Amino acid sequence: MEYPCLSHHGGTRGVTGSCHQLHLDASTSLLVDCGLEQGDEAPSGAASAPIGFAIGAIRALVITHVHLDHVGRIPALLAAGFRGPVLCSEPSAKLLPLVLEDAFKLGVSAEPGQVDRFLAVLQRQVVALPFEQWYPVIEQESVACSIRLQRAGHLLGSAYVECDVRFSGKEPSSRIVFSGDLGQPGNPLLRSVKPPERADILVLESTYGDRVHADRSDRQARLEAVIDRALADGGTVLIPAFSLGRTQELLYEIEDILHRKSLNHEHALGAADDSLHMIDWPRLPVILDSPLAQRITKAYVELHQYWNCTARQRLSEGRAPLKFEQLVCVESHSQHLQVVNYLKSTARPAIVIAGNGMCSGGRIVNYLKAMLGDPRHEVVFVGYQVKGTPGAVIQMSEGVEGLVQVDLDGQMYDIKAKVMSLGGYSAHADQEGLAVFVTAMANVPAAVLLVHGDQKAKKMLRKVLEQAFARKGEVPRVLIPT
Repeated sequence: MEYPCLSHHGGTRGVTGSCHQLHLDASTSLLVDCGLEQGDEAPSGAASAPIGFAIGAIRALVITHVHLDHVGRIPALLAAGFRGPVLCSEPSAKLLPLVLEDAFKLGVSAEPGQVDRFLAVLQRQVVALPFEQWYPVIEQESVACSIRLQRAGHLLGSAYVECDVRFSGKEPSSRIVFSGDLGQPGNPLLRSVKPPERADILVLESTYGDRVHADRSDRQARLEAVIDRALADGGTVLIPAFSLGRTQELLYEIEDILHRKSLNHEHALGAADDSLHMIDWPRLPVILDSPLAQRITKAYVELHQYWNCTARQRLSEGRAPLKFEQLVCVESHSQHLQVVNYLKSTARPAIVIAGNGMCSGGRIVNYLKAMLGDPRHEVVFVGYQVKGTPGAVIQMSEGVEGLVQVDLDGQMYDIKAKVMSLGGYSAHADQEGLAVFVTAMANVPAAVLLVHGDQKAKKMLRKVLEQAFARKGEVPRVLIPT
């Protein structure tokens, strides 16, 4: 066998389960990500299943970011006996225990002793690395490997991984790059991704390899228009959101909307006679009803040095984009039920962000049960809804005339509330962004391996990349691993 070489333990059948092994010789390898297969791709009992591959040669695990489809199998990896370092960026090192504690409780065991033991083992193995600095992982007589994490713009702490491999007596080194998940430009909190300087082998995600995203420059204006419409009706804006990444982006943009509205409100109070009928923007509650999202948002605030310059500028102006005065955090289940009943029985306007994002569980379900039948309210989707989930059913009712119902916990509920889908919130690079990531490199990789996407997306991206390389007179191998 010729080294270095790759094997894949996930991320090849679809868009989840990323897990890639870089073999440096017969007894030495690195694992990049250890993700859980989710949705239709996941076999029954995947969350608590054994790791499913040999770990004896693995010297270290490198994490690109902390979404479960990239880290969700870490409990199984540790249970199998892996005790090597878990290498990740400094923000990821803070976020990883939060994400895996929640996943461990849901998928393995909620018994406090077991949870504490798992977290103690995890914390001992996590090694936080700064961005943009080489770190030696393997130093053997025959082979050495250093890694460097570069910002991927997908999520706070997300990185793509550059692996520089040197074999004794062989020059130059081999550069293998794992993209992880790449973000698109314009994230309100994150710095944008910059392509690598070179790659001999590139393992590239292809989630949106078959499409180009809508322009996101006006997404905040569209969010503001939706809020205006719902609140003018005396209703509640319900936003099913994912705890990590999407929720923090929403809070950031809502804070900016409310900041401007509050300034305009103060001006209008002195000029308008009908001010009593205006929405009291400075007192409008924004309710974050997700304990996990609250813990993650707190970590985001503590990690503000990793925000982009625009977001940090707001902090310097005395604003708190993720911790503003109107933000109400709902902790206990009893508090949650009180808030649901209060909003259902009053006409007080509010904005609610609650998990989970697919409306298949979590606290958003109780809000939907209480408010879907009332046209004053509005359900706003800012992310993809997996086919067959309640979220997808509700989303498809947008603009449909006549009675539409959705099954929530075995009971049918009428959908009379307004429904709106807002584009521009995808955290993944689109086809153009993925192509630029590859073609902007000074050299053309000898091989590009497309993972983390469905077959249609991979085939479309392969065609786009091959055409781009052909225009340069290059013919690299663009492969789709199985």
